[in-house]
Amino acid sequence: MSASSPSFLFINVSRIGDTLFATPAMRAVEKAHPGSRMVALGHPKRTAILSGLPFLKDVGPITKRSALWRGWFGARRYDYAFVYGFDEPLVSYALRVADRVVVFRQKADALNRRVYRCVDVPAFQSEHSVLHYLRLPAALGIPPAGMRLVYRVMPHEATAARARIAAEIPRARSPLIGLQVASFPTKAYRDWPIGNFAELAERIVATWPQSHLLIYGGSEERSRALWLKEQLGDRATLYAGALTLRETAALMSCTDLYVGVDTGPAASSSDPFRVDVTHLVAAGNDLDRRRESHASGPCANAARSAAMT
Repeated sequence: MSASSPSFLFINVSRIGDTLFATPAMRAVEKAHPGSRMVALGHPKRTAILSGLPFLKDVGPITKRSALWRGWFGARRYDYAFVYGFDEPLVSYALRVADRVVVFRQKADALNRRVYRCVDVPAFQSEHSVLHYLRLPAALGIPPAGMRLVYRVMPHEATAARARIAAEIPRARSPLIGLQVASFPTKAYRDWPIGNFAELAERIVATWPQSHLLIYGGSEERSRALWLKEQLGDRATLYAGALTLRETAALMSCTDLYVGVDTGPAASSSDPFRVDVTHLVAAGNDLDRRRESHASGPCANAARSAAMT
């Protein structure tokens, strides 16, 4: 690669979690080539989660359909393009706008022969998802710069979240604990029985009588979330289906603990101590220690660029 700062395009049309799993790859490129121009294109409903990342010059939407007619006119705009996934229209678009394209091995051999680097796909679930995404920059000799995901809560979002909490949750309530009760409809096998969440919430309140529960989620799981809210009464506030993804992430950054199923929005949590429902043992003791060492209160660091495991 040249000594000057090359330009890079990332194309990753995927769900929320998979969109964030690519951020360590972007950071690795930025560290290897400081000041390089980097652009990310993704699913129209997911690109908002990449907004504000310091290493991205621009973020925009793309789909398999829109890729068919894009990039036919004008000079090539990027030195390199990384394309995640196996959609031929996206790879073909990258070939029109970038000098060199790096992809995982595609189904069509003719397409593989046209790209600059073709990376073999590892066996299913044989490695961490972040390592999977880091394979494409590695094909250009770019080493990892950590495996933490990157999401940034913007200052105005943190301010709005603090105002929401002040208006809707009694000031004396602490700790604030977020619950995500369902995954995507297509991933329902990940879900925990809603009755288990109710039992967990009762135990939380018994342990911390002044605690307050924030119930997150989308419109798809609102009925389940509403049932849980009805069981908990004024000890919980229902936000399922009422907030945008970024509003939810900002609110999560103001809470002390997040407990949820394995789902993409969990990856955008910034400051809260995060526990999957399969790892609840000793979480209470860990939260007590965390609260003792973070006396500055919720949202104190919400404006920072959040790094998550």
